[in-house]
Parts: sequence; C-alpha cells; structure tokens
Amino acid sequence: MVESTKKQGTARQLARWMAGAAVVGFLAGGMAGCGYNDIQRGDEATKSAWAEVLSQYQRRADLIPNLVNTVKGYAAQEKEVLLGVTEARSRVGQVQQQANPTDPGSLKQFESAQAQMSSALSRLLVVAERYPELKSDQNFRELQAELAGTENRITVARKRYIDSINAYNVLVREFPVNLTAKVMGYAPKPQFSVENEAAISKPPTVDFGGGQSAPAAQPAPAAQ
Repeated sequence: MVESTKKQGTARQLARWMAGAAVVGFLAGGMAGCGYNDIQRGDEATKSAWAEVLSQYQRRADLIPNLVNTVKGYAAQEKEVLLGVTEARSRVGQVQQQANPTDPGSLKQFESAQAQMSSALSRLLVVAERYPELKSDQNFRELQAELAGTENRITVARKRYIDSINAYNVLVREFPVNLTAKVMGYAPKPQFSVENEAAISKPPTVDFGGGQSAPAAQPAPAAQ
C-alpha cells in the first residue's frame, strides 16, 4: 500500500515535470517564432557596432596630444588654434565616458562633441599649411597617416552602426515581432543624424600637403 502510494506520488511529480517542460518548450518555441532570437541578435549587433564607434573615436582622441605637441614645435604662436583642439579633446573625453546610445539627448551630445573635435582639427590643418617645415617633419607626416587612417575607420564604424540601428529598428517595429519586442522591453533606438548621406560613405580628406593619404580602412569581419 505504502509502496503503491510512493509510486503514484513519483508518477505525479514526473507528470508535473513533463508538463512544466512542455510549457517551457512551448514558450521558447513561441518566442522564437515571434522573433525574440532575431531581436536579441539585432540588439547585440547594435551594441557591437557602437563599441567599435567608441573605439575609433578614442583612437583619434589619443592622437591629439602628440599632434598638438608637434605643431607647437613649429607654430607655438598659434595658441588659439592649439587651445581649441585641446579643449575639444577634453570635451570629447568627458562626453564619451557618459555616452548612452539609447538616450537621444546623450547621443546628440556625443555627436556634437565629436563634430567640434573635427572642426578644431580642420582649423589645425589650415594652420599647418602655413609652415613648410612643419609639413616636412617626419613625426608630423606619420601623424598625418595615422589620423587619415583613423578618420577612415571612423567613417566605416559609423556606417556600420547606422546600418545596424536601421535593421534593428525595422525589426522591432514589424508585426508580429513588435509584440514580442514590446513585451520584452526592446524599443527602437535613436539614430545618428546624417545631414549628408555622402558623409558616411566617403571619409574626410586629411592632407597636410605633399604627403600621401593613408589607404581607406577596410571593414573588419562581422562578429559571429
């Protein structure tokens, strides 16, 4: 009698376990069928692309101290321009640490700081044209190549990020995936502002005169 009761209890436990497993399997299959896995992949793609954007902008910022010091050696009197570059780099550093790509305001602030950095660098390049000895300095020419290569990489990274955000936003807005996205808390993400579409397909020219521009960066293999 006792043994029979134990067997019945074990059978009920097994039945409950199998029922639970079936529910989990059903939910998992349902979520997969409603695009949950696709949403996750899209979300991870945007995060990976953003990390690359940050990396390349940081690479540019890291070149600034050497660039400023080199220019100082030949054009110390250009204090306003040199200070502008240094201050722009400082702002970029502050904004980049707090940048949140899911917050439209934070993303806009990040873009603004990077645009100011680009503008300050452009003014520095104009100044460099006035100093032939500076343009022929070996260290300066090497910085030219590094900066040109970095600008190319920034262009590639930005385009990848823009493409990943576009793909993700289309996905989470489409029916029936949008239902899953809403339930799981996946909302559309803010996008970089692109005033000129050519800006994301053609890197800016970085040439201090007489030197060859660095070759355009080739897209790295996509993350698996």
